[in-house]
Amino acid sequence: MAGNTFGQVFRVTTWGESHGTAIGATIDGCPPGIPLSPEDIQADMDRRRPGTGGAASPRKEPDKVEILSGVFEGYTTGTPLTLIIYNKDAHSKSYSHLKDIFRPGHGDFSYLMKYGIRDHRGGGRASARETAARVAAGAVARKLLAFHEIDVLAYTLSLGGIDAEKLELSDIQENRLFCPDNEAAARMEERIEEVKKQGDSLGGIVGIIADRCPAGLGEPVFNKLDADLAGALMSIGAVKGVEIGAGFAAARMTGSENNDELTPQGFRSNNSGGILAGISNGDPIMARVAVKPIPSIAKPQQTVNMENEPVEIKIGGRHDISAIPRIIPVCEAMVCLTLADHLLRQRAQGWIDEFEEADEEDEHGE
Repeated sequence: MAGNTFGQVFRVTTWGESHGTAIGATIDGCPPGIPLSPEDIQADMDRRRPGTGGAASPRKEPDKVEILSGVFEGYTTGTPLTLIIYNKDAHSKSYSHLKDIFRPGHGDFSYLMKYGIRDHRGGGRASARETAARVAAGAVARKLLAFHEIDVLAYTLSLGGIDAEKLELSDIQENRLFCPDNEAAARMEERIEEVKKQGDSLGGIVGIIADRCPAGLGEPVFNKLDADLAGALMSIGAVKGVEIGAGFAAARMTGSENNDELTPQGFRSNNSGGILAGISNGDPIMARVAVKPIPSIAKPQQTVNMENEPVEIKIGGRHDISAIPRIIPVCEAMVCLTLADHLLRQRAQGWIDEFEEADEEDEHGE
């Protein structure tokens, strides 16, 4: 199976299945000298783990990260960094009756067509469980970005047709949905309970800001920063659309409305989402992702089995009502990984080694 590795310089390979012994990630290309401990990673893992949030699955996974290699005396060594997360609460028997049935909205059919074999236990490699490894790797990338004071933050803009009407970033940590509008978050929670009783699921929209990203990251042709960000975010299983800056709204604008005019103080607007001609311009990078409803629902659905015979299916078990809010740290992780990779690519072109400068400052107590 190809397609398990992300990045060119900061390279991440994830491995493992939903109901296997463990999942994890191996990072190659992480610079040496970055302070790193399991606790640095755990905060992001706790936001993604099952059993948290009003829309979340009751599966209880502690998602404790262990660092197997690449760290010595609290600092990265520059050698491959391997992270492991053991699966503790997988109920494989819950999937026995689905062994020969294709679940609507899942990758069961297409996966079998590609490989001729599939792990029916929770989707195997195609399971959203794989994203825990991305979040662990993204936390390492976040530590690297911190040297450049780059901050990545994601939040819920919409859930179940209810939109955040204001963007108060201080509200994000005050509700379980990481919504920048506490009043909208309360209505979203009510919508979740309503749909949960109906045996259905919900989709939504996640917003992402990468603040203080320097100008100059990305390439003008095939490795555009916005193209790489879109590809990274679209690689998340529940994501079905990505917008950068004004996004689709730009199609309804005139050039004079969409162009970000320049002044001696900077850009007057940010319809570009912080990226021009595939290269960051120093403004905040703004993105939004469309998240589809969770396909595992308790309502009866029509499908076929391995013999192509019609079957009615109703999926029980432990499933989220929405990928939001657990997908939020996953979105942050993919943006962190993309920016870390592009930072190191730019560094290879001759940027000053800011990591070494930071270390020198630490040594002198400055």
